[in-house]
Amino acid sequence: MDQIQWGIIGCGNVTEVKSGPAFNLIPNSKLVAVMRRDAALAEDYAKRHNVPKWYSDVDELINDPDVNAIYIATPPNVHEEYAKKAMRAGKPVYVEKPMAMSAAACDRMNAVSKETGVPLFVAYYRRALPYFVKLKELIDSNIIGDIRYVNICLQWQPYDEEIGELRKPKWRVQPEISGGGHFHDLASHQFDFLENLLGPVKTATGIAKNQAGFYEADDITVANFEFESGVLGNGVWCFTINKEQREDKAQIVGSKGRINFSFFEKFDIVVETESGSEIYNIPYPKHVQQPLIELIVKELRGEGTSPSPGMTGARANLIMDWITKGEKSSGYTN
Repeated sequence: MDQIQWGIIGCGNVTEVKSGPAFNLIPNSKLVAVMRRDAALAEDYAKRHNVPKWYSDVDELINDPDVNAIYIATPPNVHEEYAKKAMRAGKPVYVEKPMAMSAAACDRMNAVSKETGVPLFVAYYRRALPYFVKLKELIDSNIIGDIRYVNICLQWQPYDEEIGELRKPKWRVQPEISGGGHFHDLASHQFDFLENLLGPVKTATGIAKNQAGFYEADDITVANFEFESGVLGNGVWCFTINKEQREDKAQIVGSKGRINFSFFEKFDIVVETESGSEIYNIPYPKHVQQPLIELIVKELRGEGTSPSPGMTGARANLIMDWITKGEKSSGYTN
């Protein structure tokens, strides 16, 4: 492929700044069509973002001859269906995370990619963000020695629409659409990056419960996990605390020091060793998916390799299934 001509399925909020504009900022890449079930919203998006075509039908976008790559930015419940359609039409797919509703669905998507020879990528863009690239560089440099354990704490207050007598929770906490709740939406990023950083997780167990009753999905999860390297990890994810308790912190402890960082809200990486502390401040770019999309475009042009293919993208779903569904852990497959 020379020029990558993108079509977006599901031009919702995530595509407004995080991803959509990036397609036109990357060399040899162009956004040429968008699709949304509501035709008026699809047209509005296209006009605001200077996209030549818009559709309200998935098949019309997939079969558009001017589109040669597909970005699926819908909720997870249709990721598998749309990805398989696009790959069978011969068009590479970049799909939002979590990759699908379950690890089994991810496996089916990867099987179609293998069967057709059409590439499949997942939007785990932290693998390419400068902040996390620097974090990996620090770990790989052995600055804190042999890694002993990882600790994650993510606790957020409920969204306004999730509380009160007239609450109307959105799709992310409707398991039939999202595959879970906020844990599935956010922890998927965390587990994907931790495997990129420390290698495959061998086992994971946990407890996922709904304590507050604001919606159907689990609102608290605790987990223990072990990497094949012997590094251990634990975490707690709670989404029903008050805003004063809001916290997003992670810590990697090694034999010679520790690194404190944030997965979502802060831009400092703090390295603590016997020599003292060092802080690296690396803000996210405006369009956070742009570095990863650029690597995907390069791979499609035969100029490089993306760090987030479907085979690694499926792993986060597998780990979350182990934790929330009590499924038996199995070895890493590639």
